[in-house]
Amino acid sequence: MKPNPHATTDPYMQLLGLETRLVTPGRAIVAARVGPQHTNIHGACHGGFLYSLADAAFALASNAHGVVAVALSTQMQYFKAVQVGEELEAHASEENLGRRTATYRIEVKSGSRTVALFIGTVFRMQES
Repeated sequence: MKPNPHATTDPYMQLLGLETRLVTPGRAIVAARVGPQHTNIHGACHGGFLYSLADAAFALASNAHGVVAVALSTQMQYFKAVQVGEELEAHASEENLGRRTATYRIEVKSGSRTVALFIGTVFRMQES
């Protein structure tokens, strides 16, 4: 695999309607508006959509260093329900960058409200 430190989207992000607003080494912001196609059986935003939004920011931030980074582990906490029409942003920030692993914190926000928190660790692959 070759790293693409300039990547700002992928086919899955496009399918979900995710918009990249910022990518720098160790940081990313990805946004989306919740549509009716993103809801669960209760009519609120599906947790999988929130996870995908956070995961996209995680992937962009962790791969922006120019080294292929693949997820080792993730954890997601859901704090507030999100409704159709809300504009969301996932803010990824690097918490620790090591030679072989790195850990990121991604806050999913609706305006000033933090609606979910994602923590992820990547394995940084070496060129072969």
